[in-house]
Amino acid sequence: MEEFEDSRASKKTKTIYISTVISISLVLLMVGLLGLILVHGKNLSNYVKENIVLNLVINEGTKEVDILALQKQVEANGYVKSTQYISKELAARNLTQDLGEDFIKFLGYNPLLSSIDVYLKAEYANNQSIEILSKQLQKNPMINEVRYQKSLVDMINQNIRTISLVIFGFGAVLLIIAIALINNTIRLAIYSQRFLIKSMQLVGATRSFIRKPFLVYGFLHGLIAGLIAIILLVLTLYFAQQQIPELVILRNYYEFAIVFIAVIGVGIFISCLSTYFAVTKYLKLKIYDLYR
Repeated sequence: MEEFEDSRASKKTKTIYISTVISISLVLLMVGLLGLILVHGKNLSNYVKENIVLNLVINEGTKEVDILALQKQVEANGYVKSTQYISKELAARNLTQDLGEDFIKFLGYNPLLSSIDVYLKAEYANNQSIEILSKQLQKNPMINEVRYQKSLVDMINQNIRTISLVIFGFGAVLLIIAIALINNTIRLAIYSQRFLIKSMQLVGATRSFIRKPFLVYGFLHGLIAGLIAIILLVLTLYFAQQQIPELVILRNYYEFAIVFIAVIGVGIFISCLSTYFAVTKYLKLKIYDLYR
């Protein structure tokens, strides 16, 4: 009879632990999805900013070798990510494709000037930095004009700031909810073990001795739940990239790894912390309080 009761208690404990791990992993999945949204959002923001074009129009008659030297000089600037040289001939071909007819035959000559398209680093893709760079470049006698769409730059940066605030606000709320859910799950699991905790205390076990196995289980539960959440996140990423191939340009394995490590870290930290406080609570309770 005692063996039957022990077996039943063991199965009940295993069921509680399994349900705890599953519950924590689902919550960590939400946290991980939020992390991936933040990563993709940041990368999308950088991608948009780094595709803002600063067009340097070169004076008529400038030798190509001098233009190429200027291009290397511009690329050496700390604000600049990359450049592209657009010759008069290439500019004419591009415009002909856009118009659908050969405008050179109509005009009798090519009125376009050579230019250099400058793409800035994301952190400098704002009107203040562009204005500073523009003034520096205009001092060069080879440059006829520096063109960029100031209103577009303002609109892009304003929209990115607004979207970032919304995402971070939503993320903060979701993180608080995740902590509360994991904490409640752990507390319920420890609640089922309250009589065991009090029994160990009554036979003379110290508080640290009683806490230790529960903290070990809390660590393992957080670790396993984190690994399960990561597997689900990888599957989600794979499915999303199959459905939206363009997401490949936003892929950054280093940042993904940071998100995955953070998911495991959050799972272990919250699980261990919740376990510690839950066990401490039942260590402080009187015997008659355990039945309430």
